Amino acid sequence: MCEILVTGASGDIGRHVFASLSAAGVPVRGLPGEDADLLDPVRLEPRLDGVETVFLVWPALNAKRAAPVIELIARYARRVVYLSSQTPTFHADIERLIEHAGPAWTFLRPGGLAAGTLAMAEQVKSGVVRRPYGMARRSLIHEKDVAAVATHVLASAGHGGVRYALSGPEALTQVEQVRILGEAAGREVRWEDLAPELARPELLRAWGDEEYVDAELKAWGEFVDSPEPVTNTVRVLTGREPRSFREWARDHADAFR
Repeated sequence: MCEILVTGASGDIGRHVFASLSAAGVPVRGLPGEDADLLDPVRLEPRLDGVETVFLVWPALNAKRAAPVIELIARYARRVVYLSSQTPTFHADIERLIEHAGPAWTFLRPGGLAAGTLAMAEQVKSGVVRRPYGMARRSLIHEKDVAAVATHVLASAGHGGVRYALSGPEALTQVEQVRILGEAAGREVRWEDLAPELARPELLRAWGDEEYVDAELKAWGEFVDSPEPVTNTVRVLTGREPRSFREWARDHADAFR
């Protein structure tokens, strides 16, 4: 029986996709997010036998090792659903590789993931968050809503060649996000704007890729004057409104206490 392979199956999004497909009785197998098999074609190939569709979550912050992996997936799978991004980082390179590889494809392009604010957890606990572009407005999306869209696309037909832009229900400034995180954790938290050039070394230590860091900083700066778009894709595809950032903060409050 043809199966769906969910990569990143132990990650924030993949675990929900894997659980939902399993609960629905869809044949599915998982490749854990920390498993190096995805980056090694020799080790990946046995996992692809009998797979018809791949839900691809790329585990690195660049596309340097992506070409042979995409080529291998294309030899086995007839369809790839790729978790991409609205920010033009390495995701754009992987999208091009998938398009040229041959299988049918669907690209899920969330804007900011609400889970990205977990990187501020220690600062929230201290009561002061120091980061650049406090007035950047982002339409952060709950990982469960990304997973719900992915599950729908994977389990149904008619999504070939479509790029779905995903977002939460509203665009909030980073200052507002931090205030909401503090409220959920039961403490007052204030924002201190940090110059981008001062924030860059810390972000580089956290993410380890200069191009990715620079692309993210550029996007944050642009969101000050042009907020991240709010889309209706979650509602259209799943039939329910996307969860708010406040709801995400309540779900993850323990991480900020």
